[in-house]
Amino acid sequence: MTERYLGVTDIAKRLGISAAAVSAYRLPEPDAYIGRTRGWKAETIDAWNASRPGRGVGGGRPRKNPKE
Repeated sequence: MTERYLGVTDIAKRLGISAAAVSAYRLPEPDAYIGRTRGWKAETIDAWNASRPGRGVGGGRPRKNPKE
């Protein structure tokens, strides 16, 4: 059976974002290298994506005049 690895473009399609956005993320360590090309198993990306913080974590940008 042939093992299938995802590249950056495949990860972008899987997550529904652009390849440029994926390149800005701190991805997990690749499961394989083919030359200089990195490859990840689908399970690795799914687990990594599930463990990422949700939208809005950190409270966003602080207000200029916080109400006291």
